[in-house]
Amino acid sequence: MKYNEIKNYLNGKFVLGMGEKYNIYAPINGEIIGEFKAATKDQLDEVVAKAKVAQVSWGGLTAKSRSKVIYKYRELLMKYREELSFINCEESGKSMEEAYAGVDKAIELTEFACSIPQLISGKTQDVSRGVNCKEERRSLGVVASITPFNFPVMVPHWTVPNAIALGNAIILKPSELTPISAMKMAELWEEAGLPEGIFNVVNGGKEIVERICDNKDIVAISFVGSTPVAEIVYKRGTANSKRVLGLGGAKNHIIVMPDANPEAGSRDIISSAFGMSGQRCMAVSVMICVGIIDDVYREVIEKAKNMVPGVDIPPVISEAAIKKIEDYLDYAEKNGAEIVVDGRKAKLDKGYFIGPSIIDWGISENMSHEEIFGPVLEVRNTNTIAGAAAIQNESPYGNAAAIFTQNGKFVNEAIREFQAGMLGVNIGVPVPREPFSFGGIKDSKFGYGDITGVSSIDFWTNLIKITTKWNPEYKVDWMS
Repeated sequence: MKYNEIKNYLNGKFVLGMGEKYNIYAPINGEIIGEFKAATKDQLDEVVAKAKVAQVSWGGLTAKSRSKVIYKYRELLMKYREELSFINCEESGKSMEEAYAGVDKAIELTEFACSIPQLISGKTQDVSRGVNCKEERRSLGVVASITPFNFPVMVPHWTVPNAIALGNAIILKPSELTPISAMKMAELWEEAGLPEGIFNVVNGGKEIVERICDNKDIVAISFVGSTPVAEIVYKRGTANSKRVLGLGGAKNHIIVMPDANPEAGSRDIISSAFGMSGQRCMAVSVMICVGIIDDVYREVIEKAKNMVPGVDIPPVISEAAIKKIEDYLDYAEKNGAEIVVDGRKAKLDKGYFIGPSIIDWGISENMSHEEIFGPVLEVRNTNTIAGAAAIQNESPYGNAAAIFTQNGKFVNEAIREFQAGMLGVNIGVPVPREPFSFGGIKDSKFGYGDITGVSSIDFWTNLIKITTKWNPEYKVDWMS
């Protein structure tokens, strides 16, 4: 096996776990490429205790002093872009193009962390004669980040660089399906000069997540994954008086108007629905046709039919993912939908490949709100923007929604009615760029605030207010 000794990174050392054994499968061929043993509860507790001590010194540095390490880490991400992208591709099944994009986004996220010293200079004001108030940001202590399989490089960089730049020590728990990239990240943080105990990686599954939620010295947790698990982590963490922000699933909708550009619109819809085999929380899952949009629909169908698994479309993460997709296609057939493009017919014998599918529900309301997380695009029909917005609003999720049109009036109406945290106009994947933050609403998020950008500063710090009085002779009001 290529990665037969995947380790934890605990207090500056690569350490074998002492818990349950896990195999790592390459989605491209289904072969085992590595294995690891999970960290135990005792190993987690020990590294948290050491991180708590290390954080005191790190948090005591100025933000500018900490930023020197962040700058160096950014340089190393650029230096090892090729290697990180290849690891990303091997363990998650991404195409190399997608893998490069994930690393490039990680670099951009780290660049934002480098700018944090300029963003946290607190306000100061003389609020009365002889009385001054000012604000400052203080780190929380030891925090944790639990990340998913689909972006093993990018998503950890939503949280890790910002949390570290703001003075915290962090425990990263990567997905048990894709733990290899985190080891390379640990090497780079070490090379960048980060002190021991400030960045740690613990591998494992449910047991280690539960211990993260229960450990009294971990004061904040970010989570990215499915909605059911996000809710569990949120409830368990907050029950233990922790600050928790959990990002869950999605079933994103795109409204297509009759005046949408057929070529550009269909290209973006195809890319959003089937790029990375639909394994993005920002992927479009439902296309809502308002009125007659035959030109766009025909282009989407034609492009989907021409996609070849293994060439145009990468594998999904596991055999279980394929089974979930097939089960949903069976459900759709039994409940009156037309399978316009059937990805089951394009399955490959080797690896976790399945072709793109398009399910046309017409005006039926039998479409499930379940998140499929695969290359499946469902189609609904209506005659008005209000009707389309009502379909989108039915979803319990609220990650993203978009409209394709050339009419500003249509845009204003749709944007006003959408219930989602990230909205798009003529763009299939409306992901904000830094410094704008990433985050949904409804069942796509548990907790307050967003996980990236300026909004993340509130999550990873406490805002301290200091009031100072020097002049005892003044007496103008109750404060002076």
